Amino acid sequence: MRINLELRHLRYFVCVAEERNIGRAALRLHISQPPLTRQIQQMEDQLGVQLLRRTNRGVELTDAGKVLYNDACDILGMTERAIERSSKAAQGLLGRVDVAIFGSGIFWAIPRLMRAFRESYPEVSVFLHNMIKEEQIDALRQRRITLAFNRLMRPIEGLISEPLLTEALYVAVPSNSHLAQHSVVTMSELKDVPLVLYPSGARPSFIDQVRDMCRASSFTPLVAQEVGDVVHALALVATGFSATLVPRSATVLALPGLIYKPLHHLPQSRVDLCCIYRADDDSPILQALLTSMRTVAKSPDFTELNRMNQAPD
Repeated sequence: MRINLELRHLRYFVCVAEERNIGRAALRLHISQPPLTRQIQQMEDQLGVQLLRRTNRGVELTDAGKVLYNDACDILGMTERAIERSSKAAQGLLGRVDVAIFGSGIFWAIPRLMRAFRESYPEVSVFLHNMIKEEQIDALRQRRITLAFNRLMRPIEGLISEPLLTEALYVAVPSNSHLAQHSVVTMSELKDVPLVLYPSGARPSFIDQVRDMCRASSFTPLVAQEVGDVVHALALVATGFSATLVPRSATVLALPGLIYKPLHHLPQSRVDLCCIYRADDDSPILQALLTSMRTVAKSPDFTELNRMNQAPD
């Protein structure tokens, strides 16, 4: 036998069970009493059991009715939660967002941006993935991630690279280097200094920017080593191995034997931190994330920190 019960039948039954009176339940449901009585009778006929026992004071649940009441409450509660969750998901208030990170931004800007988003959208789960630039691009195209953070992105069809922060560059040198005594370091002072460059991998990258800056100062850099990321570069410099250039955010990484000095202002002595996402991604959760990050980037605290990132003239 096929049973055809709808959610409204369960709502009617639960209301009658709670009121213990058909008349009061009908008033609560804003329907007349005869249709409500028929709906309950139809439920009993379809199920082949008696759900309510009529008394002089109204109705009371049978054993079968008590079981159905508990289950019906669970079903209605789950339905309401499902509707609420789907509505939140449609507004970007619920769900999961996968974000790729790489490089020095994780030391300063990215944690602030993600913390603000989590505070505004506590029911969205944020998963961070460490990926190099090529992996980020592939993951975006394959829709395995929603957004990535990186620097110096070349134009890529189908992807948008949006700058969020402009950072000044600093020179990291060993504490026993003669440059450690300077208040500010100029590019020309790096002419004969072996440099650690990063990140190795997809180009253009920060390596190309450093090379361009050296050429603009009329010298070819003396490259000691190319490494995968800023952490490896700083670790080498801290052991007395040459010098390297880093965005200001990386200067929060304190290592024994390592000193940071501001780089004298040049047109190229700044670098952007960008967020990268698919141009055709109109998902509410991405729009919520972008709105949150843009708001934070314009906030007074973030603006002040951004102002502090300007290189000295």
